[in-house]
Amino acid sequence: MSVKEFPSLNEQQLQRLVYEVTQFGLSNGLIMYPPAPYSNYQPVLAPITIYPTPLPRDQFLKSLDIQLIYNKLYANIVSENEWLTNIIKTLSSSDKDFTGKLWDCYLKALNNGIVQDVSLSLTRSDYMYDELSNQIKQVEFNTVSVSFGGLSSKVGKTHQYLNQNGLYSNNGDNISTYYKENEIVISESDEKLATGLYTGVKYYNDKYLNGENKSIVLMIIQPNERNAFDQRAIEYQLSKNHNVITKRVELPNVLSMVKIDKNNSNKLYYQGLEVSVVYYRSAYGPSEFNQPETWDVRINLESSLSIKCPSLLTQLSGSKKIQQLLTKKDILSKFIDNDLEINKITDTFCKIYPLDESNDGLLARKLAFEKPDNFVLKPQREGGGNNIYKDDIPNFLNSIPKSEWEAYILMELIHPKIHNNIILRNGELLNDGIVSELGIFGTYLFNEKTGEILNNNVAGHLLRSKTSSSNEGGVAAGFGCVDNMYLY
Repeated sequence: MSVKEFPSLNEQQLQRLVYEVTQFGLSNGLIMYPPAPYSNYQPVLAPITIYPTPLPRDQFLKSLDIQLIYNKLYANIVSENEWLTNIIKTLSSSDKDFTGKLWDCYLKALNNGIVQDVSLSLTRSDYMYDELSNQIKQVEFNTVSVSFGGLSSKVGKTHQYLNQNGLYSNNGDNISTYYKENEIVISESDEKLATGLYTGVKYYNDKYLNGENKSIVLMIIQPNERNAFDQRAIEYQLSKNHNVITKRVELPNVLSMVKIDKNNSNKLYYQGLEVSVVYYRSAYGPSEFNQPETWDVRINLESSLSIKCPSLLTQLSGSKKIQQLLTKKDILSKFIDNDLEINKITDTFCKIYPLDESNDGLLARKLAFEKPDNFVLKPQREGGGNNIYKDDIPNFLNSIPKSEWEAYILMELIHPKIHNNIILRNGELLNDGIVSELGIFGTYLFNEKTGEILNNNVAGHLLRSKTSSSNEGGVAAGFGCVDNMYLY
């Protein structure tokens, strides 16, 4: 099926569209806080594309189909404790500032006694549609603090509203739709991520509270969180659909506001309320741990009876080093024993190299200096703004000790199509062309010791876009915007 061109609007129609995007978005919570300083009553419209961006329907359906396989894969990785911990232990010596400290937290929690075997993960597998292969290719698999599940559904509804009200049509009758009804797909990620959290709450309530629904979710957030409304959308769905209360606590303040009852199975309490699930919307980068007590938060909460979302091992399973190792079929087959499932996900792999002293690592070191334009260098980090691209790679590697090179992976660049969509950011229209990244949310509840998967679900989608001239794509980091697709 051929791809529709973007709507062709005159200046008056375009300004009308901008007005309607802004009004609808502000009315429906498609908002975030601006960069500091700001007051609580000063949210702004989140950066958004004014049109939906084209994506092949078959590739979108494929991304949904394989999410359960990816969920199972990463649950199995964590339950294979010896393999994962050996990899992370080695990695921790080259990435001392973050992986090393998370590993140290895990060892200290293990020494204290980890009393909860069940772990919950809210994940997002990110892809770009590669023009050379005509397939989606995986950018990364995120295992901690996956964002924009709360806002994603609102973007789709915004584009749907504009289409239904004829605002994409240029024939002047204000009733003609430009896209067919089934071409703009709406994510239910706010509801489904909340349901994923509820699987952890229900498991805890059934096992420790005789089935009574009286525990809470403790959401650990960053100070001055700009993306609060994305988080709130999930919190409110959890309350509305499952009658579960969420309490928000900033990471540095956690230990002063909670109590662990060592005489009662290490149960965790917040202001006298029993906590069934600790949900991290923070703790994914070293800059968040600028106070020594914040590391103690991870150690102490990991030692509590509450179900962690994610546990330390689950968070560490999302490291780029693990993603690189999984591109080797002999390693992947340790965790998936179904050839059909293996083939489905290996189709989405890019070539990824280590930067160690193995044969592949030595080749990568050569490629990084001789053909840097073909690659991106990635550290073991989540969130936008951390990667090193193309010609910047040699200078960066020369600026750090070789002993730290192993903390990075070298990944072949994906070649996405540039679309002539328009970004609306802070009232300004950016029309330099965009590239897009598709994220598929998943939730899984599993036993880390036995590997038993208690619940496994797909939880909606997200499309993020950025100007084609920008390497990075983090929305909250200031590089991109939220988007939604039209399927063709």
